[in-house]
Amino acid sequence: MNDLLAIDDLHTAYGLSRVLFGISLDIAAGECVCLLGRNGVGKTTTIRSVMGLVPPTSGRIVWKGTDIGGWSPHRVARAGIGYVPEDRRVFAELTVWENLDVAARAAGRPGRWSIAAVYELFPVLRELRNRPGGFLSGGEQQMLTIARTLMGNPELLLLDEPSEGLAPLVVEALLAKIRELKEQGLTILLAEQGVDFSLALADRVYVLEKGNIRYTGRAAELREGGRLRDRLLAL
Repeated sequence: MNDLLAIDDLHTAYGLSRVLFGISLDIAAGECVCLLGRNGVGKTTTIRSVMGLVPPTSGRIVWKGTDIGGWSPHRVARAGIGYVPEDRRVFAELTVWENLDVAARAAGRPGRWSIAAVYELFPVLRELRNRPGGFLSGGEQQMLTIARTLMGNPELLLLDEPSEGLAPLVVEALLAKIRELKEQGLTILLAEQGVDFSLALADRVYVLEKGNIRYTGRAAELREGGRLRDRLLAL
């Protein structure tokens, strides 16, 4: 299996506060890999370290054979990694179409994704194209954030807590859309607290605890192994 992304012995800190203590993981092209665990265990920090938002103190982040640890977020994005943050960060005063148009103009990578293509994936955004981002529901904002990230035509999509704060029916709809992206061949690294959401999507799982990896294995093992799942994921 050829790794698209490989993280080796990653240590990351916020000032004097150490968060990651030697994280190692890998993800192959076309996989969906999930980081599972409670709040504060290092899932978001791992994602942010890959994206260049929190430079690691040591360790390696290897993207397609090149160590990108310490690269700027802009350079990481241009290399083919897209980031969907937990807080969504839509441009509240711009319409849905304007949010997407800004992303399209900034995109430095050719590929299949265009405004028309993301409207096909998220038809609700076409219906709401003239509505300001600040007047969207949480679920609609999440879809817009994913759509805006796709405009950069990433090879790897980093999703940080996409189901956080959303109603169950909205979570189901979002799950279906992310599964569709996976079926189209997009590689996904997902950080999630929602166990059912994660296991419905993931091929493999890393369970984090206190900045360390406690368990790694196939998602199917956790879906089918009740005792193992309860022991690891009593979140």
